[in-house]
Amino acid sequence: METAASAQPVVVERAAGAGGELVLRRAGDHYEIISNGVFLMDTRNGESERLLVRTAVDGLDAPVRLLIGGLGVGFSLAEALTLPAVAHVTVVEREPAVIAWHGTALRPWSGGALTDPRVTVREADLLDVVADPAAGRFDALCLDIDNGPDWTVTPGNARLYAPTGLDLLARMLTPRGVLAVWSAGVAPAFEAQLRRRFARVQARAVPVPRGEPDVVYLAAHPTKPDRPFL
Repeated sequence: METAASAQPVVVERAAGAGGELVLRRAGDHYEIISNGVFLMDTRNGESERLLVRTAVDGLDAPVRLLIGGLGVGFSLAEALTLPAVAHVTVVEREPAVIAWHGTALRPWSGGALTDPRVTVREADLLDVVADPAAGRFDALCLDIDNGPDWTVTPGNARLYAPTGLDLLARMLTPRGVLAVWSAGVAPAFEAQLRRRFARVQARAVPVPRGEPDVVYLAAHPTKPDRPFL
């Protein structure tokens, strides 16, 4: 008998996305999202995505305003809504197909969170939101739009992890705010950038069933930028 672990992926839907072709595949009981032929994420685990949110919010008193960059399969958003301190979550997702899939195949993993009154979903590129002074300030910024700072979904996303991008992210934080960035592996150059821009930086490794651990980078207390905002 074919098991969920051995099942060959079946394409559920293809969509033209902002960054190219997106594919939703089903493999047994689980789903996978593929971007331009590159595996992005699946519904099999999600521990590091949950940790991304938990550690960012840990120690913050209510009410917490949280921004999640990247809806993905919904692990981070669903986790955020279980935390008593979280009053509102803004989710920035540039791909309309990903948002739509949470009304169908991916709904069990986000738990219908997109209809929760505490949630605002912005169909937008995170780079545009970060660069907009009117975007507001948040107590926690949780970024999960790439496979990591060194493995971006599109080349333009690399700007987010560069010094000017970190300056803009720091500007979006409240004085007590925390920046949390998910990575599929260690990113030493990015960690060094964080340490130059923030007074408190931590890397949390999260073991995965196969391969090197995922890493959640946490940063707080921005220092003065080396350059003026552009």
